[in-house]
Amino acid sequence: MPTVLVSGCYDLLHAGHIAFFREAASYGKLYVSVGSDRNIELLKGKGPVFSEAERLYIVKAIRYVEDAFIGSGAGMLDFEPDLRRLKPDFLIVNEDGHTEEKRALCERLGVIYKILKRVPDAGLPSRASSTLKKVLKL
Repeated sequence: MPTVLVSGCYDLLHAGHIAFFREAASYGKLYVSVGSDRNIELLKGKGPVFSEAERLYIVKAIRYVEDAFIGSGAGMLDFEPDLRRLKPDFLIVNEDGHTEEKRALCERLGVIYKILKRVPDAGLPSRASSTLKKVLKL
């Protein structure tokens, strides 16, 4: 069975994340690189609401996830060392997470790069953590 890697902060986990995990898992066994507290602070200028230990615990509990771990690198490509170690068949991102740097890295490593549309399950609203943080004034 193919292996799939996704990467993200996964703070304020919501239904959109679950829909993304479910769709990504349809391509193979899903592994999730969860951003470290240190890297999130580096990228966003402030730490996450939930600690890396708590976010990792939550993500590992999701039925679509084969396994999850804290990303071992730094910067926008914090998952790169893990991508090289895991050697997945796919790196999957959503439209908001797409960058040409990610695409180029996958091309160099022979990993299929797939961009998914943000589509909520029927009857559920479209969600983004950044919007939730604004509403919650976090």
